Amino acid sequence: MVEERMGDCWSYTKDQFDNLEKHTQWGIEFVEKYTKFVKERSEIETNYAKQIRNLSKKYQPKKNSREEEESKYTFCRAFLTTLNELNDYAGQHEVIAENLTSQIITELSRYLQELKAERKSHFHDGRKAQQHIESSWKQLESCKRRFERDCKEADRAQQYFEKMDADINVTKADVEKARQQAQMRHQMAADSKSDYSAYLQKFNQEQNEHYYTVIPNIFQKLQDMEEKRIDRIGVCMKTFADVDRQVLPIVGKCLDGMTKAAESIEPKTDSKQVVESYKSGFEPPGDVEFEDYGQAMKRTASDTSLSNSRDVKEKPKEKSKGKLWPFIKNKNKGSGPEDFSHLPPEQRRKKLQGKIDELNKDIQKEMDQRDALTKMKDVYVKNPQMGDPASVDPRLSEIGQNIEKLQFEVQKFEGWLAEVEERMPSKSDTHRRSGLYETQNNTTVSNNCAQDRERPLSSPDGSYTEEQNSETQVKANINPIPPTSTTPEFDDEFDDEEALPTIGTCKALYPFEGHNEGTISVAEGELLYVIEEDKGDGWTRVRRNEDEEGYVPTSYVEVFLETNAKGAMTYI
Repeated sequence: MVEERMGDCWSYTKDQFDNLEKHTQWGIEFVEKYTKFVKERSEIETNYAKQIRNLSKKYQPKKNSREEEESKYTFCRAFLTTLNELNDYAGQHEVIAENLTSQIITELSRYLQELKAERKSHFHDGRKAQQHIESSWKQLESCKRRFERDCKEADRAQQYFEKMDADINVTKADVEKARQQAQMRHQMAADSKSDYSAYLQKFNQEQNEHYYTVIPNIFQKLQDMEEKRIDRIGVCMKTFADVDRQVLPIVGKCLDGMTKAAESIEPKTDSKQVVESYKSGFEPPGDVEFEDYGQAMKRTASDTSLSNSRDVKEKPKEKSKGKLWPFIKNKNKGSGPEDFSHLPPEQRRKKLQGKIDELNKDIQKEMDQRDALTKMKDVYVKNPQMGDPASVDPRLSEIGQNIEKLQFEVQKFEGWLAEVEERMPSKSDTHRRSGLYETQNNTTVSNNCAQDRERPLSSPDGSYTEEQNSETQVKANINPIPPTSTTPEFDDEFDDEEALPTIGTCKALYPFEGHNEGTISVAEGELLYVIEEDKGDGWTRVRRNEDEEGYVPTSYVEVFLETNAKGAMTYI
């Protein structure tokens, strides 16, 4: 019974150690799992910060002339501020990753090593105590079996002595020998009893100490270790939240900076900047005068001869496309002429002024170099051992030539600038013209006949007869002469006229070189747009594309007019 009870106790204790070993191992695995979780969160923060930084860098303005232009607008400056704040925002996520690594991952990794070592030590002590008590129990059992064996041997020896002593046939010597043997066995049994009793007392004491002191202490250490582990996990979880909370004020400042940048956008200021950057300086067009074609019918055929009509033909420019100045397209996509004459007046003035400022800066640099070399030459003159004064003269001469060239350039651009400023209207004149332009719809139409702005009529007074048309058509077929211009003022007016609408199409029957000004060369079979039909002078105005238009002989083309085309004219 005692052996069964002791075996149950040891089995129970062993089971408890196995359960505790499994639980503490699971606790260690949990710490490792949480460490891995924090590490992955740190990597996410690092990658997120990297992507945010790359995004901010990607949309940063490039180092070119466009950057300076964009910086003028409040919304561009606000976007740049947002990008910078976003970069700082990414930095805070990097701080989160660094703090998670230093305050949690590193600490938990170190603590895991300590925890494993401590756990191993406690279970080693428990197994050692268990082995010791089991060894003591085995030794007690051995003493007990020896005492039992000696008692049985003593009983047999006693019985043998009594048997020998009762047998009359046995010699006295044999009886004495049996008696001594019985006494010796009794003495051995007594010694075994004494050893068994002493070791039993010792075992009971060790067993009591094992179950009431050693094992409870080991269990207590394991419990303390487990509580410490749980507490460390709790501290790390709190730190996990505090790491985010610590950067919230700075993140809030970044977001406040973005909000402030957005609130700093001023639409009116930006729109004024656009106006200032792109205003052309053109004057608004004046009133369109009434063109009285009815007076032409009162003229005689002698007044509208072919020779007279040709004398007063205004020569259209080679580039005769009509234009309304607010909607002019800049065809010069390249650098353009040196004097920026391809630009509107206001833009040209700004470009010229910028060029003058740039040249003045270059002149100042050259003058600074000249002053420095002059001082160096004076030092050489006073102290010949430091250098030869003549060695500076070539460079001084070169700088002088550069300064002269730059000054000449400045004078040239200043002349162009003065020319532009003289042509530009004053502010009061501009306001006066603007007011007139706004009220032009209320202006009464003049009854005086005005010269045709798009193209002159076939005679100075605009008259036209069927006989003249026949005569002119014959002569035009023989040797067509393109319209010419007798008034230079017409060129300027012609540039600003409205773009003529398309009134039909035509097909070239013969090739035409178009060497004269105002004409356009065509190839046989080429299709063109008709923008003005023949007015009796043998010429038809056609357009190839938005950049090329001019006159071709009417007899060289087959015209297909649209019946309802705007601008189509019929002569009877």
